[in-house]
Amino acid sequence: MQLFSAAASPFVRKVLVLAHETGLIERLELEPVTISPISPDARLNAGNPVGKIPSLMLDDGSALYDSPVICEYLDSLDHDGPRMFPGGEARWVALRRQALADGIMDAAVLCRYEAALRPEPLRWDEWASNQQAKISRALDALEADADGIAGTIDVGAIAIGCALGYLDFRFADNDWRRGRPKLAAWYEGFAQRPSMQQTRPPAG
Repeated sequence: MQLFSAAASPFVRKVLVLAHETGLIERLELEPVTISPISPDARLNAGNPVGKIPSLMLDDGSALYDSPVICEYLDSLDHDGPRMFPGGEARWVALRRQALADGIMDAAVLCRYEAALRPEPLRWDEWASNQQAKISRALDALEADADGIAGTIDVGAIAIGCALGYLDFRFADNDWRRGRPKLAAWYEGFAQRPSMQQTRPPAG
């Protein structure tokens, strides 16, 4: 299986962390791409019409996208790790946490593009502030849920870990830990997992 990826993407990292946790990482062939909203990649677009990463090319030539679908597909395969998509009521909790963390990543990536790619005279400060407000509200919700997150290893916890890691990577000056001691303590432990250490984004 070929995974179109970029080392800095938190959504790609989510897939890779899950692949490490399930023991499926050796079955993935990473195909790095360099893309942005203004720089598409023709190879990626051929399999994924919206041109987003991650995108997983299966051995039969079909493609799966994006990260929630890829993660669930990988977990459906035979593997030696714990199931990342639990059953029963726990499934909906894990999916809700994944959606909340994906929302943080969506807003953070958009803020990154706004600051790094959009010409300064065209930047919209109010829009960026509203994206940051989404992140703040989501972080507060995770702080309130921190006791429930503790001890879980599933797609929700993985997504949260990758979202917080991306905030450290791109927005360290915003100090998301301030006022959120339970979430900060959880992340300190989760970030030490081998799967998180092996998928850290590059410096710079």
